[in-house]
Amino acid sequence: MRTSRKVLAGALLALSALFVAWMHDDRYALAAMLVFALPPLVLMAFVLRGSAGAAFWSGVIGLGWFSHGIMVAYSRPPELLFALAETALAVLIVVAGSWPGLAGRFSRRKG
Repeated sequence: MRTSRKVLAGALLALSALFVAWMHDDRYALAAMLVFALPPLVLMAFVLRGSAGAAFWSGVIGLGWFSHGIMVAYSRPPELLFALAETALAVLIVVAGSWPGLAGRFSRRKG
């Protein structure tokens, strides 16, 4: 398995764990877990199986997680650390999901 896939799977797992820790005492904890913590876990399972589509969709959804983290960081100061962690993990997810394509595009051609 490529290093970028391992990094992507680890970042998705970390993001899911972050959401569980962040929203565990929320009034609607079950709904929050289904909406926030479950999608990264499902994507992680498919990434570990080698799905290129899952890596792509992780990057696409990672842009949404990035936007959510920035929005929460600005609007809810008590949740700043959680929001910044989400933002950092989202950037890692986008980069790790895009890395194989970027490497292929910008690598030196033989011959």
